[in-house]
Amino acid sequence: MLIKRITVGEIKVPLKVPFKTAVRTVTEVHDLVITIETDTGLVGYGEAPATAVITGDLMGSMRAALDLLAPRLLGRKLMDFNALLLMIQRSVIHHSSLKAALEIALYDLRARALGVPLYQLLGGGDPQLKTDITISVNDVDVMVKDALRAVAEGFDCLKVKVGGHTWQDDVDSVLAIERAVGPHVALRLDANQGWTAKHAVLVIQAIEKAGVALELVEQPVKADDVAGLKFVTEHTLTPVLADEAVFSTRDALHILTTGSADIVNIKLMKTGGISQAIEVASLARLHQRTCMVGCMLESAISVTAAAHFAVAFDDVVSYIDLDGPQLCASSAVDGGMRMNGPWITLPDAPGLGITAVHGLTHMKVFDV
Repeated sequence: MLIKRITVGEIKVPLKVPFKTAVRTVTEVHDLVITIETDTGLVGYGEAPATAVITGDLMGSMRAALDLLAPRLLGRKLMDFNALLLMIQRSVIHHSSLKAALEIALYDLRARALGVPLYQLLGGGDPQLKTDITISVNDVDVMVKDALRAVAEGFDCLKVKVGGHTWQDDVDSVLAIERAVGPHVALRLDANQGWTAKHAVLVIQAIEKAGVALELVEQPVKADDVAGLKFVTEHTLTPVLADEAVFSTRDALHILTTGSADIVNIKLMKTGGISQAIEVASLARLHQRTCMVGCMLESAISVTAAAHFAVAFDDVVSYIDLDGPQLCASSAVDGGMRMNGPWITLPDAPGLGITAVHGLTHMKVFDV
């Protein structure tokens, strides 16, 4: 079974409401979609967002890197799988999102060729997950309104974006949301690198002293401030999650061995795909730590892949943040994961279970 054709295009899907964090405001999903086709007619799907402020990936840079990578995949045997993955990882540095899209498509193809859902190929598990949902940083009344709407839709875990205002505004927003939704709704905070270490400790301790039990606080300081991350971890009771600080297995090893965070956030777009995500999960298991599986602003293609990964590694994955498709006003994807409020159900179909992607533009085809 040989790789015969690679096609790349772009999708744009509007969001229900603007997505606002400490580092950016986004109104639509704009992602690269890759399909890889074999000479037997099987098609695998992959996807990558251009998240310049986090991964450094731009739409143009990803497409340029694909011009290098695609010809190296064409004509290769699909079942020379590890060699294909190594080629993708070693041919260019960085470009983690593009690598992830290519890997997702290859894993999708391999599972389709074997006639099993991807999570079964990765090790099996219960194909149902429960995700949180993001509450964007905003004026406090807007954040409370968004939180109440999410709870009415069935969500009992909210990921509250902070770090975009003063420390007192952050505290006031969290306390107002907790009063509005009640203590039965779990709250996770995500500062998106928006605080200094001392600032983070001030905010978290103020919330703790107010009697609000946070489930976790995600990436409170700059990605490269590992010492600051460790300071926050050591001076607060709330578990600290490393996100932007962990891209590679080397990053994860450093965070885990130094005790700089309690939890590691695995995102396929940071690790460069499923193969490296497996290594990060294995490191977490070795160090007896747990992980979150999260996503960028992505459609159901790559989020479905992340859900398959989370199912197969549920022994180390304790937190799910895969709300990307739920934030979209519509879907460009047929098949794949199904969402019912916070519940994600994976289809009992080969691979990702995706059958079509609509609305692709700026198409380019690489042929043998």
